[in-house]
Amino acid sequence: MRVNNTIHPIAGTPDLPRMRAFYQEVLGAIQARRVPEEGPEFYVELRIGDSTLGLVRQEDAETGSPVRIILSAEVPDVDALLPVVEASGGTVTGPPNDMPWGQRVAHVLDPDGNMLNLTMPL
Repeated sequence: MRVNNTIHPIAGTPDLPRMRAFYQEVLGAIQARRVPEEGPEFYVELRIGDSTLGLVRQEDAETGSPVRIILSAEVPDVDALLPVVEASGGTVTGPPNDMPWGQRVAHVLDPDGNMLNLTMPL
């Protein structure tokens, strides 16, 4: 029996406010949930289009560790977002490329060093 499931990625970070601001600035994320509602945040859920991304405060999270999972987001204009990535504390790892499968792709890192592919159809 197949059950329809949704995968909800959650990233641990030692600096939750910084990571939330990055995804709000770069991808237009909207905070949909906060735990606890008052006081220091432990968890936030961000809505990005039809998707959600969880961020959890994890003081001992290693940043810049080898990438094991890559987030990918389709955006209206890859090139226009690259300065926003850097202004928001992220890193652009190289210029965008037009791929043979019909996408323009830029590989960037969020402030904790997690890989985020910005893509747009050609």
